[in-house]
Amino acid sequence: MNALVEVDNLNLHFPIDDGFFKEKLTLRALTDVSFSVEEDETLAIVGESGSGKTTLGYTISGLLTPTSGRIKFGAALGGHSQKRPVQLVFQDPFSALDPRMMVGDIVAEPLRLQGVSRAERLQQADDVLEQVGLPAESARRYPHEFSGGQRQRIAIARALIAKPKLIVADEPLSALDVSIQSQILNLLNKIKRDRTISYLFISHDLGVVHHLADRVIVLYLGRIMEIASRQDLFATPSHPYTQALLESVPRIGRGRRKPGQALKGEIPTPLSPPPGCVFHTRCPRAQEVCRRQIPELLPAPGRPEQLSACHFKD
Repeated sequence: MNALVEVDNLNLHFPIDDGFFKEKLTLRALTDVSFSVEEDETLAIVGESGSGKTTLGYTISGLLTPTSGRIKFGAALGGHSQKRPVQLVFQDPFSALDPRMMVGDIVAEPLRLQGVSRAERLQQADDVLEQVGLPAESARRYPHEFSGGQRQRIAIARALIAKPKLIVADEPLSALDVSIQSQILNLLNKIKRDRTISYLFISHDLGVVHHLADRVIVLYLGRIMEIASRQDLFATPSHPYTQALLESVPRIGRGRRKPGQALKGEIPTPLSPPPGCVFHTRCPRAQEVCRRQIPELLPAPGRPEQLSACHFKD
């Protein structure tokens, strides 16, 4: 496969001014993040709240500018960051749509920015609305006339109309009823098959990730803990954090959890991340080397394609 996006040592730090007489702080949202998104791939980003998932998605989308590092776009994305066909689907479909605009104008907005005529924009909006399962006459209505699931379909249509090669989906199911989530999930799968599109899929729901993803990145406090195929990550998780996340998933009829595997405590503040391995304050395997030395992202034993940043990886 060919890489659509290559991310190399990406850092995103925000200076925080806490008052005239206080020391200036730095919020380390992302630190030394490296990975690639391949053509026709769904790459999932998982981790607890505060791990940097959304920040990473916004940075790839161009909404945030990295402090350092490189984001390289492949030939399918134009080879540079200008006018790249990357679109974003936000988490909350209620706040993502302008209530003062009709749906047709909302969906066609990316084409307006490209200089396409209004008549052509609205025709394409009708077409793409039908592709996401909404009637063409939806274009002449306002967002408040639709349910949450329908609004998310509108948001997906807005992303699709620009013919992107990559869609960054920021927890697109979490604000929806469970009964609607499967419909949107099936729609995303259908779009991928029909359009040969790639997703950077941000989620905290490991069940959805298991159903949709090809590969998975596990993020913790702005650092990558593990990168693996879906099969390897769920069958043989290498990093203690990944194992704890999987053990935290509710289970029925599978017996009791192993002692020491469930996550304990809270994720530390990115204003003052722990030295060494950032996970060592919650890790059941932590030893002195974990407190002093940042582990490299290296292959797990006997699994060269599964990378894990742990001194004592499985």
